[in-house]
Amino acid sequence: MTGGDGPMLIGRAAEFAELTAALERAAGGGAGLVLVSGDAGVGKTHLVSALTRAARDRGCAVLVGQCAELGETMPYLPLTDALWAAAHGGGPEAEEVRAAVAARPVLGGLLPDGGGDPEAASELGQQRLFGAVLGLLGELGAERPVLLVLEDLHWADRSTRHLLTFLGRVLQRERVCLVGTYRSDDLHRRHPLRPVVAELLRLPNATGVQVPAFGPGETAEYLAELSRGSAPVDGEVAARVHRRSEGNPFYAAELYSAGLGSAGAESAGLPSGLADLLLSRVDRLSEAGRRVVRVAAVAGRRIDDELVRRVSGLDETAAGGALREVVSHQLLVPSGDGYTFRHALLREAVYADLLPGERTRLHAAFARLLADRPDGTRGPAAELAHHSLAAHDLPAAFAASVRAARDAGRLGAPAEAFEHYERALELWEAVPRPEDAAGTDRVRLALDAARAAAEAGDLRRAVHRLRRLLEVADPADARLGCRIREQLATHLGELDDYGPSVAVAREAVAMLPADPPTVERAEALATYARILLYRDDDGEMPGVAERAIADARAAGATGAEASLLVTLGIFREAGEADPDVAEVFARARDLSAADGGSPLVAGRAAFHYARTKFDRGDLAGATRAAEEGVKYALENGLGWSTFGVVLRSLRYLIHYTAGNWAEANRLAEDFAVQVVRPLEAQISAYGLFVEVAQGSPRADERLRWITPLLDEDLFLNYLARGLAAEHALWRGDPETATEHLDKILSTIYGTSVGVIRPAAAGLQAQAEIAARARAAGDEAAARKAAETADDLLARVRQAVAYTTNGRRRAWMGLEAHAWLARAEAERRRVDGVHDVDLWRKAADLFTYGEPDGGFVYEVARSRWRLAEALAEHGDRDGAAVQWRSAAGIAERLGAAPLLAALRDLGTRARLGSARPAPAAPGPLGALTAREREVLKLVAEGRNNREIAAALFISPKTASVHVSNILAKLNVTSRTQAAAVAHREGI
Repeated sequence: MTGGDGPMLIGRAAEFAELTAALERAAGGGAGLVLVSGDAGVGKTHLVSALTRAARDRGCAVLVGQCAELGETMPYLPLTDALWAAAHGGGPEAEEVRAAVAARPVLGGLLPDGGGDPEAASELGQQRLFGAVLGLLGELGAERPVLLVLEDLHWADRSTRHLLTFLGRVLQRERVCLVGTYRSDDLHRRHPLRPVVAELLRLPNATGVQVPAFGPGETAEYLAELSRGSAPVDGEVAARVHRRSEGNPFYAAELYSAGLGSAGAESAGLPSGLADLLLSRVDRLSEAGRRVVRVAAVAGRRIDDELVRRVSGLDETAAGGALREVVSHQLLVPSGDGYTFRHALLREAVYADLLPGERTRLHAAFARLLADRPDGTRGPAAELAHHSLAAHDLPAAFAASVRAARDAGRLGAPAEAFEHYERALELWEAVPRPEDAAGTDRVRLALDAARAAAEAGDLRRAVHRLRRLLEVADPADARLGCRIREQLATHLGELDDYGPSVAVAREAVAMLPADPPTVERAEALATYARILLYRDDDGEMPGVAERAIADARAAGATGAEASLLVTLGIFREAGEADPDVAEVFARARDLSAADGGSPLVAGRAAFHYARTKFDRGDLAGATRAAEEGVKYALENGLGWSTFGVVLRSLRYLIHYTAGNWAEANRLAEDFAVQVVRPLEAQISAYGLFVEVAQGSPRADERLRWITPLLDEDLFLNYLARGLAAEHALWRGDPETATEHLDKILSTIYGTSVGVIRPAAAGLQAQAEIAARARAAGDEAAARKAAETADDLLARVRQAVAYTTNGRRRAWMGLEAHAWLARAEAERRRVDGVHDVDLWRKAADLFTYGEPDGGFVYEVARSRWRLAEALAEHGDRDGAAVQWRSAAGIAERLGAAPLLAALRDLGTRARLGSARPAPAAPGPLGALTAREREVLKLVAEGRNNREIAAALFISPKTASVHVSNILAKLNVTSRTQAAAVAHREGI
C-alpha cells in the first residue's frame, strides 16, 4: 500500500485507515481530531506524509506546520509554519490561504513579513487569534475539505497547546481534519502536553493512533525498499538490524546505512548510545559538511543557504558544495526555501556533541545576525533571546527577552509573554543600565509580568507578584501604587475574595488626590464601584460611581467612564427602577466601542443593553440588540469571552421566549453537546430550554455531558439543574426534580432574583408529591410537602423584595413577575386548590401585554393549568377556550410533553382532542410536504449545502428544516432520521 506517489507505506494499514477515515468524516461535515503518537523515529511523520499526499489527491487543502525545540518562547510556531508554507507553496489552496490570512490581520501578524499587530490589545489577542484561526479553517472548508497537520507537539509552546485544545473542542461541523503528532516516549509525567492529550482524547470526535514498532518481516521489507537499486538485503542482516533497532524504522535505517547490520558488527564495537549511532554518519562528511551540520543543529529550526554561509564562515561556493554533500547523505532535507534535519534526533545528537566553546560561538553568531535585522520585524525577538542567552550575552538576552515579551503580549500569547518577562527580571541585576534597555523600571516590568500572568489565567501568581510589588515599590510613586492596587483588587475580586478586594480597591483610590483627575484614579474608581455591586456594606456604590464618572471624563479615561456607566446602570435598574437604563447601557457601549475604549467593556454594555430590553418585554428590540452585540463580539474576537458567551446565549433565549423555536434550534446547532469545559457547558445548557420543552432525547445526551461539570461552576449548576428539574417533572419524577433544585437553593443563586423560576418548578414538584400523598392517604407526607412549599415561596418573596445586598428592590423584569404569579398559583396547588384567578394572572403576565406574544411557551403552560382550574370549577366553555389556545401553541412549537398533558386533560375533562390531527399515519405524519422532500435528501446522505442546491433554498433554510424534522421525528441525528425515512419507504 502506498500513500499517493510517495514512498511505500509499510506495516501501517490499520493506522492509515484510521487517518483516512477521519479525513472522510471531515469531508462529510464531521470535524475530527487525530493524535498520532509513537516513539521517536517510529515513523509518525512518514505516516502523516502519506495522509497529506492522499488528501492532496482528493482535492483537500493541506496545511502542515512543525514545532521546534525552542522551549516556551515561540508562540504559535507550527501555525505560523503551516500558514506560511501553504500561502507560499504551490498547492491549489495557496491563493485561498493568502486571501483568508489577508482578511485576518491578526494571522498576518504571525508571518515573517506580517510586521505584527502593535495595536492589538494583549488581553484580547489570543481570543481574536483563536477566532481568526477558526474562521480561516471554516472559510477554507467551505470550498474543500481541510487537513491541518501540527507535527512534534511534544515541543509545542503553551499558546499552541491552548490553540490545539480550543480547536479540538470547538470544531464540530466544519470540514476540517486536525492531525497532531507527538513523541509518546517524551511525555514524562510532568510534561505539559500530557494533560492536554488526556483531555482531548475524552472528546468523542478525537481519535488516538499509536504507531507501533515494526515486526521482523516489516523491518525486512523496509530495508529492502531502502536498498532498491543496490544489492538485495540479506535475511540475516535484516534480522540483526531488527534486533538492534527493536523495530524502530529510523534506527533500522541508520544502522543499515552505516553498515552496522553486517556480521561481526556487534563485536566490532557498535556504539552503545543512539547519539553515537547517528553521529557515525556525520563523521563520514567532509570538514565543511560537518561544519554545516553543526551550524544547522544550533539554528534549531529551518535554515537557509544564506544563514549557512554567514554562520559557518564558508564562502558561497564552499557552503553550496557542503550543503549538497549533506543533502546527498540525507542528513538535511530540503524544506520550502530552506533545509531541516531528516530527523530531530539527529539534530539533538549533533548539538549535544558540540564542545561548550563551539556551541557558544555559534549561538553568538546567530544572535549577531538576528540583531542586525531591521527594526519592526517581529519574529526574531524570541530567537534572539534564546541565542543570546546560550551565547552568554546577557545584555542582549535581556533586551531581546523584554521585546519578545511585548511581542507575545501583542499576539495574545500571555503565557509566553510571562515567561519572557520572568527571564528578563531574572537577568535584571546581571546587566548594566537595564532601565535603558527595557524602557522602564524593574517594578513596572514586574507589573507587566503580573498582568501577563493574569491574562494567562494564573490569577494566584498574579496576586502573589502584585503583593510582592507592594513591598518593593517606591511609596512616593502614588500613580504606580494606585495601578498595582487596582490590578490586585481586580484579581482578588475575580477570585471571589471580596473582602480584601474592597479594602485594596479603597487603598488604590486613596493613593491619588481627586484633583487633578488622572486615568489611574479613574480606573481604580471603576474597579472599586464594580466590586461594590457585590459587597457594599456601607451603601457607598451610587455616590462613588457618580463622582467617578465625572473624574473619568475629566481624565479622558474612556474605558473607565464606560465601565462606570454600566455599573451604575445595573445598580439603578434594580434599586431605583430607572426607566432610562437602556440608554445608559447604549451610551456606555458606544463610548467603549469607540477609539480608545475597551472592547471588553463594550461587550459588557452590549449585553446589558439587550438584556434590559428583554426584561421589559421588548422582544423585537432585544433581538436586534442581541444580534448587534453578537456581531460586535465575533468581529472583535470575543465570541468566547464572558460577555461574548452570554450575548450568544441571550440571543438564543430571546428566540426561545418569542416562540421562534426553529431559529432557536438553528442557533443551538453551535452549542456543542459533547463538552468538557464549564464555559462550553454553560452555553450548551441553554440548548436544554427547547429540548426539554419538546421532549427531545437530545436533552438526555446533553445532560450526560454537562453533569460531570456541575460542581465546577455555580452558574452552570443553576442553569442546568433548573432545566434538568423541569425535564424530570415532565417525566413524572418530582423527587428527582426536588434533588436538582435543592442543589441550586444551597448556592448564591438560592437568594437572588434568579431563584424564582426554579422555585416555581420546586413548587410544582411539591404539588405533585402532595397530590400523590393525599391519594395514598399519607397526611404526613402532604404536610411535609406543604412545609417545603412554604419555604420555597418565602425564598421567592424575599428575592422579589430585596436585592442580594439587602436593598429594597424597586424594579423587576416582566418575566420575573410572571414567574412569581406562577409560583403563587403552584403553592395553592400544593394544597389541592386550582385557583382560577392566580392561573389567569400568570397566563396574562406571560403575554407581556401582547395577547398572542410574550413568553409563548409559558403562556401555553399557564393556560393548560387555567383550563384545568376552569374545568374543575364547572366552566367547561371557558376551559375549552384556554385549552384550544394552549393546544394550538403546543402543536406549533412541537412541545410534545405539554401536548400530551393537554390531550390527557382534554380526555379527562371532555374538552375535545388536540389538533391538528396527523395528515397521515405513522411517524412521518407530522411532516410538511417540504420537510418530506428534505428528509428524502437527508436519507440520501446529502449535507445542508447540497439540500439547499437541490431544492433552490438557502443552506440556512435547509438547516432549519432539518432541525424541525429531527424534533418532529423525536431523533437526535441525521443518521437516525435517515433510518426512519428508509423504514417508512421514502
